[in-house]
Amino acid sequence: MTDQHGELDAALERVIEAARHHLAAVRAAQGRIDDDDVWQAYVALNNASYAYDEQLMDAFGEVTPWDVESIDPDEADQRFAGLEGVEATDPHPHVISVRQRRDYRVPSVSSLIRAAEAARRAGTPADDEPAPVEGVGEAVLELLQSGDGSLAALDVPELEPLDGVVMVSEVSAPVDLESFDDDDAVGPFQPAPDDRLVGRLDEHPFLELEDEEHDHAH
Repeated sequence: MTDQHGELDAALERVIEAARHHLAAVRAAQGRIDDDDVWQAYVALNNASYAYDEQLMDAFGEVTPWDVESIDPDEADQRFAGLEGVEATDPHPHVISVRQRRDYRVPSVSSLIRAAEAARRAGTPADDEPAPVEGVGEAVLELLQSGDGSLAALDVPELEPLDGVVMVSEVSAPVDLESFDDDDAVGPFQPAPDDRLVGRLDEHPFLELEDEEHDHAH
């Protein structure tokens, strides 16, 4: 049992040393993505933790909170080198632009405004009185701002989605928002002469729903 205790102590020390080495690599990388030293230190920490967990289970039937699996260092090196090579030697020459439009029907203006005002109150400090939401356009904008900024924030009962469209294009330069007025509804979405439309996806939410209901009926 003494030898088993000594092996556990040694395994724990390897975890501690690997954790210190990982922290040092992270600090040295200063936020760089896909840093090789950080990845190597991560693999070492992962495998040291896995080994300690296995030895603890064998000795006492106990586990650690670390839910990890062993990583083959050679395979990890190959994967990292492959990803690093793709990023360094295969840049895409164009910017990818995704333009999306989706229309909505408003079944109840009052219900939509109430939902938007509730979202506004949730994001306003307790000591402040939020301004009322005026109109359906402001209500939709409030829901977007209160959510994650994507159209998923509009997946609420107060809005019925109509047809939409998504277009993916290759463009020569990213959009320069400072070159458009705040009330310019066309400029930011206007394709340039050398933009290339890759494809267009049409969305028909109610057609999909009708198809599902038809399938269930049979």
